[in-house]
Amino acid sequence: MSVARAAKPSIWQAFTQPAAGPMFVFGFSSGLPFLLVAGTLAYWLKQHGVVLKEITVIASAGMLYAFKFLWAPLLDHWQVPWFARLGRRRGWLLLAQCGVIAGLVAMAWLTPAQLAPFIAATVWVAFFGATQDIAVDAYRIEIAPPDQQGALVATYSLGYRIALMVAGAFALILADHIAWAQVYLLLAAIMLIPIGANLFAREPVADLQPALPWRVAMRHALVDPFADFFRRYGIVLALVTLAFLLLFKIPEQATIGGIMGPFHRDMQFSQTQIGAITKIYGIWIGIAGAFVGGAMVVRWGPWKPLCAMVLLCGSCNLLYLLLIAHPGNLWVLAAVISAENLTLGMLGPPTVAFLSALVNREHTATQYALLSSLVNLPGKLLGIFAGGIATAVGYGAYFVITVLALVPATVLLIWLWPRYRDIGREGAA
Repeated sequence: MSVARAAKPSIWQAFTQPAAGPMFVFGFSSGLPFLLVAGTLAYWLKQHGVVLKEITVIASAGMLYAFKFLWAPLLDHWQVPWFARLGRRRGWLLLAQCGVIAGLVAMAWLTPAQLAPFIAATVWVAFFGATQDIAVDAYRIEIAPPDQQGALVATYSLGYRIALMVAGAFALILADHIAWAQVYLLLAAIMLIPIGANLFAREPVADLQPALPWRVAMRHALVDPFADFFRRYGIVLALVTLAFLLLFKIPEQATIGGIMGPFHRDMQFSQTQIGAITKIYGIWIGIAGAFVGGAMVVRWGPWKPLCAMVLLCGSCNLLYLLLIAHPGNLWVLAAVISAENLTLGMLGPPTVAFLSALVNREHTATQYALLSSLVNLPGKLLGIFAGGIATAVGYGAYFVITVLALVPATVLLIWLWPRYRDIGREGAA
């Protein structure tokens, strides 16, 4: 018992490990394109005169993030020929980063005036942004043991949330003074910073799979990762776990897409006010929450903090009813954003650490992409129809609908509690 306690890393050691620096920059790289095809894009579309129902559909290009498991096997079993010198993980990451830059430049050049090709460029950015996420998640899982994942998630979240601040508040405030196309060009240039960090990062130590015949390779890449999950956990536990993953983040994901920009504008706030409170102040509150969440994972493992934050964070969507009752009130907006971002930040590290503990490192990218996609898919699907729902029943009813998913999620959580109580402390169950 004493040996195990001595071997457990301290919170300080976990947060200062060598991999923490690269994960901060890679978090920034992942976060920058995310809002540019969702929340921030909605402001550009609304300014251009696109109606709410169409905005939420166009801004649902981020749905590609929920289907990234479909091409994740490529990142597990093949290297990018042109970037093989960097290794498997960093090679794919560099390709994705270059793809994001190219797509942002295309969006700036086309603008919503050429809507069809503009949407195609948006989908391009979402695809390479999702590919970047696959590479970064696999890199993180392979670069450090499970008991240090909470700290890596926190440093990743710090970079990610700073990127959200840049792509959110900075972009919104800047768009009050220059054209949106120029904003997107500037953000494309900022992506050169993570590319530089990638070139100097350390590649995780992992053996590439030997070359296999095409049919065997496809089975190993596409079928084995999914079959392996059911073999290791059993059919019943695997299915209940997947159902829980499908439900517990619906409240969060349903407010990430194109609905919130128009909502805040309809609540009589200016773009500068929205940027200052939701995208600057709120981001820093979220960063604080992420480090608290990371420390909770280091101390108690991922499961207990996850269960607590699922219920607390999901319920925060009801606070938007206060904002509807007090439109234009900056103090109410600040209070709602404080609660939402603090709990959302605290939810992130235990979620990622729990998913990381579930995967088999033989199929790191594929299994993590599948699990994280399941977590995000239902909420993103709801977000596609958010504009139509909010138009039909009102913003308040929409937020209540998003919270109702917590009821079945809580029932599943109670059943899963004894089965995952100790997962992630010393490795996967």
